[in-house]
Amino acid sequence: MLVTSKAILEASLNGYRQGKPFAVGAYNVNNMEQMQGIIKAAKETQSPVIVQVSRGALKYAEDKYLRNIIMAAVELNPDIPIAIHLDHGNNMESVKRAIDLGFTSVMIDGSLMEDSKTPSDFEYNVRITSEVVKYAHDRGVSVEGELGTLGGIEDGVGSGQTHLTDPDQAVEFVERTGVDALAISIGTSHGAYKFKGEAKIAYDVIERCRKNLPNTYLVAHGSSSVPKELVDIINQYGGQMEHAAGVPLEALQKAIEYGINKINVDTDIRLAATAATRKFLAENPSKFDQRDYAGAAREAIAQEIMKRMNAFHTAGHIKDVPNWGLEEMKEMYKGK
Repeated sequence: MLVTSKAILEASLNGYRQGKPFAVGAYNVNNMEQMQGIIKAAKETQSPVIVQVSRGALKYAEDKYLRNIIMAAVELNPDIPIAIHLDHGNNMESVKRAIDLGFTSVMIDGSLMEDSKTPSDFEYNVRITSEVVKYAHDRGVSVEGELGTLGGIEDGVGSGQTHLTDPDQAVEFVERTGVDALAISIGTSHGAYKFKGEAKIAYDVIERCRKNLPNTYLVAHGSSSVPKELVDIINQYGGQMEHAAGVPLEALQKAIEYGINKINVDTDIRLAATAATRKFLAENPSKFDQRDYAGAAREAIAQEIMKRMNAFHTAGHIKDVPNWGLEEMKEMYKGK
């Protein structure tokens, strides 16, 4: 079932209001095996899912190939609520292209300039985000904005600087832009090397943003856990990933309790696929059929995502997602 991310995140917010918080993972997709792994995990756990696509993925796969792979998953799984989300759109053109492709949700990252590296100022962020909200809402598409900046750089996105979100400024930002969801900077970071020591999450920022914005969906970017067991497998079979570290699942569970609704996961998917591929090829040196090692990667992705769907308490919540597709949301946004 193709829905907007607003439909899926509304279920999460309702869970928080009822004292039973859960978050929904947004899992990045670059190819068929990743998509199949994500959907297998969603089916096994009966979880709604946000399928997230970066501009880098659209370029790599040629956007129509990737769009049709995702739409095939939607068609084959009518009982699973699925939203298709553009991750880190950098200008109006990238947003328009995603909407033309049939995406039901877009992110415009106005916290950075169009180069996706240079931090912007507040007024620039408000202006570009407001323009995207108007364009997207007219077409029933939900919108995520970002306030504050994350450390690290991944897929060509990131300033490498951390600037925590100001919860009071977040209120002004949401009021002036009308975004449905807000990505907040809470100390997480893009990539596989997030922390040099213990992970430090600004739970007070989440708590204050949730209190200040009771009807806005809160998003945690840069939230892959970088499991040590996957890094160890990669290194055992020829990789070189020393000192890789992510956000522990326990820390993410605590963030959910404070009010996070959407958690972005990309690096962990890559690690699972790479670990499985390296291990399979090392243990099966006579194998050369791509389906063999790609199949191993697909299964590893599914297993890793299932862990997150259970840890985020997403499992079993497909029944709680309202059927808010593009046409339903057009009418809802008209009433605002």
